[in-house]
Formats: sequence, structure tokens, C-alpha cells
Amino acid sequence: MTAETDHDLSREPVAAHEPSPRSGSIALVLLVATGLVAVAIGLMTLGRAQAQPYILGILAVLAMVGLFNLFAFAAGIIRFVDRNLDDPVMGRIADHAFDGLAVTDPRGHVVYSNAAYLTLTGASGPQDVRPVERVFIGNPDVSEAVFRLLKAAREGKRQQEEVRISGQDGSHGRWLRMRVRPLGTGKREAKYAVWSIADITRDRERQEDVFQELQHAIEYLDHAPCGFFSVNPAGELAYVNATLANWLDYDLAEIGSGGLKLADIVSGDGASLLSSIVAVPGEVKTEVFDIDLRMRTGKTMPVRLYHKLAFGADGAPGPSRTLVISRARDERSDPDRAAEVRFMRFFDHTPMAIATVDRGGNVVRSNARYAKLAQGLGLDSASKSIFRAVNARDRHLLIAAINQAAENQADIVPVEVALEGAKDRWGQFFVTPVDAGENDAEAAIVHMLETTERRALENQINQSQKMETVGQLAGGIAHDFNNVLSAIMMANDFLLNAHKPTDPSFQDIMQIKQNATRAATLVRQLLAFSRRQTLRPQVLDLGDALSDLTMLLRRLIGEKVKLDLIHGRDLWPVKVDVSQFEQVIVNLAVNARDAMPDGGKLIIRTANVATDEAGKLAYKGMPAADYVRIEVADTGTGIPADIRDKIFEPFFSTKEVGKGTGLGLSTVYGIVKQTGGFIYVDSEPGQGTSFHIFLPRHHAEPEVQLEQPAASATNGAAKDAAPAAVEAKPRTDLTGQGTILLVEDEEGLRALNARGLRSRGYTVVEAENGVEAMEVLDEQSGGIDLVVSDVVMPEMDGPTLLKAMREKNPDIRFIFVSGYAEDAFEKSLPEGQQFDFLPKPFTLSQLVAAVKETMTKQG
Repeated sequence: MTAETDHDLSREPVAAHEPSPRSGSIALVLLVATGLVAVAIGLMTLGRAQAQPYILGILAVLAMVGLFNLFAFAAGIIRFVDRNLDDPVMGRIADHAFDGLAVTDPRGHVVYSNAAYLTLTGASGPQDVRPVERVFIGNPDVSEAVFRLLKAAREGKRQQEEVRISGQDGSHGRWLRMRVRPLGTGKREAKYAVWSIADITRDRERQEDVFQELQHAIEYLDHAPCGFFSVNPAGELAYVNATLANWLDYDLAEIGSGGLKLADIVSGDGASLLSSIVAVPGEVKTEVFDIDLRMRTGKTMPVRLYHKLAFGADGAPGPSRTLVISRARDERSDPDRAAEVRFMRFFDHTPMAIATVDRGGNVVRSNARYAKLAQGLGLDSASKSIFRAVNARDRHLLIAAINQAAENQADIVPVEVALEGAKDRWGQFFVTPVDAGENDAEAAIVHMLETTERRALENQINQSQKMETVGQLAGGIAHDFNNVLSAIMMANDFLLNAHKPTDPSFQDIMQIKQNATRAATLVRQLLAFSRRQTLRPQVLDLGDALSDLTMLLRRLIGEKVKLDLIHGRDLWPVKVDVSQFEQVIVNLAVNARDAMPDGGKLIIRTANVATDEAGKLAYKGMPAADYVRIEVADTGTGIPADIRDKIFEPFFSTKEVGKGTGLGLSTVYGIVKQTGGFIYVDSEPGQGTSFHIFLPRHHAEPEVQLEQPAASATNGAAKDAAPAAVEAKPRTDLTGQGTILLVEDEEGLRALNARGLRSRGYTVVEAENGVEAMEVLDEQSGGIDLVVSDVVMPEMDGPTLLKAMREKNPDIRFIFVSGYAEDAFEKSLPEGQQFDFLPKPFTLSQLVAAVKETMTKQG
């Protein structure tokens, strides 16, 4: 308690026991003024000469009185006093306050003190009053506190201290609360300090009594024969008694330090049950739950919880008060209780969400898994209707099933519906009727099993099977089409050799060649999608490869689209076919350009993705491993959700007729998959599209494999580079000598190939299939220098033919020609088999160049 004093500092403050000086009277002032006016009027009746001495005398008297008052005021004999000091109310408040009050001047002298201050400090009278520091400075228990108070008084600050004064002669001590503050905010007032002393001994004693009672209560609760805990709305255990901590084998001090959550001590989904209580603002609810608690060792113990929860006016729950009754003894001693415990364990730990509902679909009772499901769907605790868990689109299916159960119909067909919530989740509901009897509160038992992962896996398998089927179809078409194209291109070469550029039909022949080449490009794209093309992988730095593509990409996307290339630091190496990787980036860039007709931004970003990071990504089907990610993002129109799953299918296109083949993204998909990588797309209409390519990190191996000649290989290493090299040097002599066995089941193509080889000086022996080729080999007396064989043939295929001929002649040279990639038949070959490979379709010059290069090799 404090009291404000309003002393005028123009005079020294007086002690409270001294009588206050009386203030002046207005009547005296009026009397003096009236007398002066009367004298002035009287003097006016006299003449000027007669009145002058009187006037001078009066002025002299007034001057003397004024001068005397000035000296008296300066000497302190006369003071101007505020009338508030004579206010009996203000004076009595400070004089009779319960707290001791004292005012000290800048020198530390007490200039005012009330009766309570005299009593608390032990002063016998006003003459014996002492400042606080002189009263308590000798007591070691309070000297530090007094020092802090004195320091605050000198600095013009507020300070409060509570100290205990030891009693004398063994008597109980007392507690004092001492405060200090400046008298006012003015410069002079701030030099005066107001001290307050209050005896708080009884308050302290009451606090100690309450604390002792609380300690006893906690001790009783800790050692009660039942457990007790309190959990806050965040699910953290705020209190656990010693009995429960002992049951769970936890250290009570460890629990008190925080960090232990309700889910840490509740087995299964039982924690969801405790948070499923319907909130009612301003009410207190108590629910009973039979669940299992989990010990530190992982073992469980059956318990019954009496869970009391108070809700605020806004419906927010407060800390719980939960009583825990162990049922482990019941489980051992009472068969009926044991059966009940086993049933509750089965009911709450089943992987299916179970709930009983009334005719309106309101949940009457539910297990822990249903409570967890409701929380996962974002349903608030007040949502008791099971229909709220189902998407509005499919809600009628569940309503119909529960209505059938309410009519006591059996064998209700399960319904699979979309669940409510932001994410795409699915659940299958099994509804069975309840024979309610006299109590019709429960109409049906509903079992629900979430099928989100199963449906996702089914969709993934279906999509994979569809893509595989389409790939097989595309690969088969490409193989057959390659045979046709090979015959067209070979016949076209004969026509070009027979006509000069000045011939009128020469341009028509060239047009045939150009269209055949274009068709061959389409076939290669089909093979890329079906993952049956031949790849030439090599270790590559993606940063360098993308930098080399920058100029080409800028020309492709045009001036309206800005290209940003963002390289990750220290990219891991990858092993890819350089030309095919460039094809992937070019196709994606062209698609992005077409999606931004009014211009925009194309961003190509690379980064390493470690195994831990890859495992956290939400992409399906990609195992956790080290990858290098290439992100190709645009700011275009985006891809609608309904066609997003179809964009990698061959011949699917949203472009106008004539502006796309529909093979661009399917080619990208096939190349990435054949390389061992993964590709995913993120897109929203109007928000642009991002393609994410993940290529596996390449770990260094012996470089011998990377330095093998491109023209030959072991176990299927091939030679696509050879034809290109031959075409780059058209003047090279492609004639030769030797006997070639040509094995091809397509008669027209075989005749054209044989004709071309004969025109270059070779002796050609033809065979329709592998069986006939073996017969020719046995009949040929001069021997066979080279076998040029198709891969897929009736009766005996190419790999089987190779093994059979190598058994008779291990040094015989082989060239496989096929519309499939060499990987398609490589696995059927034994270890160490040497062969060359020429992919269909090919031109006459490519065929004879491959033959001559193989013939000139050392046997």
C-alpha cells in the first residue's frame, strides 16, 4: 500500500505529528482593501497640498510592510502553503495508513513519517525516527536488499524487496515488503524518496500453509493405487503421477522434463479416441475408454480411463484430468473381465475403422481407428455424422447402404467411395444391420477399410501395363515397318545410282528418299517409346551437355521465350546416350515453346538428389537412391488434370492436325525409362508445367568399357556410328571381295540387299531362315567369310543361328540387322560372342560400309 504526498517543496516538509499551519483568510484581505479605499476617499476630500503629507506617510508605511514581508519570506519566517495541505482527508490517508510511510530528503533525512512507520521501525516517538538503512543495516539477512533499495532511491527509480527479519530470543521472525519510489516527476521532487514498509508475515504463512497442503495432496496423488495424468490440447503430458510412471517403467523426473506425448504411452490409435470427444462450449465432459497403454519396454497393459475434459466458452479444450485403472489383474483373475479386455483390444487394434450408427448416420460408438480416420480427414469433433467422412459425390451410396441396414436387410453390397478431404483418398464401407430390439439407437455396424494405397497401386500397375502393351505394339509395328522402309530405301538407292541429277525423274526419286528418311525418324521415335532402340551410353556431365545445347535451344524456342539455365553445384556424373539425352531436352523445350504462344520463360534446372531426399519425395515408383534431377519448367498454359495421365502415350496430342505427331513426349518417356531413370510431370492449368527427370548417379567403373571401338562390341556392343562415318566420306572405296551369306525372311528385302552387295563385288549366298542358312554353310565348299542375318525369323532366329555356326566355325564374322534394338536379343547370347549390329532401316551405302568394315577386321 502506498500513499501520495503533495507537499510544496518551497518549504521543508513537516512531520505528521506537528500541527499544520493555518492558511490566510479572504475576509482579512477584504477588510484591508476596504480600509485602503476609505482612506483614499477621505484624502480626496482634502486639498492636494493638505493630502500630500498623508499620502507620503501611507506609502512609506506600505513600503516598510512590504520590505519586512520580503525579508521574512527569505528567512523562512513566512511561507506560502498549498491549501491542500490543510485538507483533513489527504492528511489522514497518509497518517493512518496500514503501511509504514516515510519521506527522505536528498541527504537521507526523514522529513515525514506516519505512525505505522514508527511502529514497524521500533521508534519510540517522532524524535527517534530513523531512515530505513539505519534501521536494518545491521541485519545481515536484509543488508543486500536495503543496499539495492538505497541505490534505486539515489537513481530516482522504483524498487521492491521482500525480506525476512529474524526474531529475537528464539521468537518467530517476520516478513517485510519494502518499497521505494521518487516523490514526483519534477527535478526537485525526484530528489525526495518515498519509502513504504508493510508487514506480510501472515500472507507468507498462508502461502506456506497452502504449499504444504499442495505437497501433501501431490504426495497422496502420486502414491494412490491408481494412475493419473493430465494432457494439454497439444497432446503433451503435463503431469503423470508416480504410480502411472512406475507402471509404464518411466522415470518420473524424465516425464516432468517435458517432451513425452500422449501418443508415446498409448498403444495403437488409442490417442485418437481421447481427442474425439465432441466439444460443447462451457461444459465439462467425462468419458470412459478401455485402451492399452504402452510401456517403455514396448509391452502393453490394459487400462480403463476416466477422461475428464473442460471446454472453454469458445469450445477450446483445456488440460485433461484422467484417472487410470489397471485391468491387468482383472485379466488374470476374472474370466468375464478377461474376455471384455480381449474384445476391446480386438475392437480398438483392428486395422479397420468400426462404428455403430443410427438411422441418420450419426456415430453412436466407434473404435480408435475410426477416430484417427476422422481426424485425418479434417473432421471436427462435432461432426458425428459418418456421411461427413464421404465425398458429397459418392455420399448417396453410403446413405443407401445404411438405409438397407435400417430395414434389417442382409448381404448389403460393400460400397467403395471417395473420402472427404483435400487429398484423393478412397475407402470401402461394409454395412451390416443391428438387431436393436428395444433400443433402436443403433441401426447398423459400419466397417471401413481405406483403399487409397491399393487403388494407387492398381492405377500404377494398370498404367504400367497399358504403357507396356502400347510399347510392345509400337515396337512390333516399328519392326515390320523397318523391313518395308529398308526395301524402299534400298530400291531408291538403286534408282539414284541409275539416274543422273539432270534426269527429269531425279527430283521425284529424291522426294521418295526424303519421305523414307522422315518415316525412318518416326520409326525411331516409336522404338524409343517402346524402349527397344539401341543406346550408346557414356559417362556425362549434365552441366556441360546442357551448356552445349544452349544455342540450339535459343534458336528453337525463339525470341519471345526467355531461357534460364540454372546449374546445380558439383553435379554427379550420369551414364546416358548423349544424342538421346539431347533429344529429350529438345522435345521438352519445343513442347514448352508451343505452350507459350505469347512468350514466357523456360527454366532448365539441375541438382543432385541424395538418397534421403529421394525417399521423402512423393513420386510413386521411384526407389530411394542417388539421382541427378533435371527440371524443365515453363510458364505456359499448363496441362489439364483429365489428360495429364495420357501425355506420354504415343500419338496423343492436343495440337492442331498437322502440327504434331504425338510422339514427342512418348519418345522422352521411352528414352528416360530405357536409361534407367524416371520422369514425372507437375502442372496446373494457367500455372505452367514442370517435367522432373531423375537419372541414376553413375559410380566410377574401369574405363575400358568406355573406350571400346564403336564399330564392334562384346555381347551386343554395336555400331551405329559406322554408317554415319561412311556417309560423311562418300568417296571412300566401298567395293570388296568375299563370300557373304545373307539370311533374311523378307524375300523382297533379301533380293535388294543381295543385289546391292553383288554390285560392290561380293559373292552373295541367300538363305530364307536359320535352318536353311545352316544347310548352305554345310554345302558351301569355299567357306563363308561373313554372315549378314536378320534377328527375328521363323524356325531359327538370329542368336540361335550365331551359336550354331560358331560351334562349327568359331571365327566366322557376323552382322545382325534388325528393326529392334540389340538389347532385345543380347540376353539370349552366350558370354564372349563377338558380332556387329546394323539397325534397320539402312541405305545401300550404310550396308556395304558395314560389310566392308567387318570384312577388313582381323579374324
